[in-house]
Amino acid sequence: MKAVVLSSGGLDSTTCLAMAVKKLGAENVSALSIFYGQRHERELQSARAVAKFYNVAHYELNAAEIFKNSHSALLNTSSESLEKSSYAAQISKNHSPRISTYVPFRNGLMLSIAASFADGLYEKDSIEIYIGVHADDAATGSAYADCRADFVASMSAAIRIGTYEKIRLVAPFLCQKKSDVVKVGLELKAPYELTWSCYERGDKPCGQCATCLDRAKAFELNGIEDPALKF
Repeated sequence: MKAVVLSSGGLDSTTCLAMAVKKLGAENVSALSIFYGQRHERELQSARAVAKFYNVAHYELNAAEIFKNSHSALLNTSSESLEKSSYAAQISKNHSPRISTYVPFRNGLMLSIAASFADGLYEKDSIEIYIGVHADDAATGSAYADCRADFVASMSAAIRIGTYEKIRLVAPFLCQKKSDVVKVGLELKAPYELTWSCYERGDKPCGQCATCLDRAKAFELNGIEDPALKF
């Protein structure tokens, strides 16, 4: 069995990588990072650092051209400003579940890319593809529709069928909260000090964007300070 972990350099995917390495051993795990034109390219630096920490093969692919017409505030080509509030607050304010940081079908594209890539990389092996989506990603009103359980189930079935039952999608935190992800990561001693979640550019997290707020709450619920804020 081999594993390919979609690695953004953030907290959730790093926890998935820790789980895959514990289960299969570093020699059987690869990390895959996809640049899609995100404004917070700093996360790719973190993905490299995390892969190095675990001594796993790390691959980077560029899919930015696909999103060049998108107006998502997460993209470096967008003129949209980032809203500094929680996902639930944004949905309530805008009266729409489609928030400004949604990137059109991003997870669907990434999972499709990962399946094709993994099938070629491990031609003769069964493969697990890990993705770190969790219940808080869907949030009130489905802030990210491509993080919903029914979406992931549909993609899982498509990947399994389309690869002759060779590849299985693993989303270990699909029905859990971000605080649950942190709990598991702390038990596995995941290198959270190397991770980056903030949507803003810069050397330090802004502490105000939706993902920063979610991350802070997750560590608070586990009674620990975010290790990334100590550096």
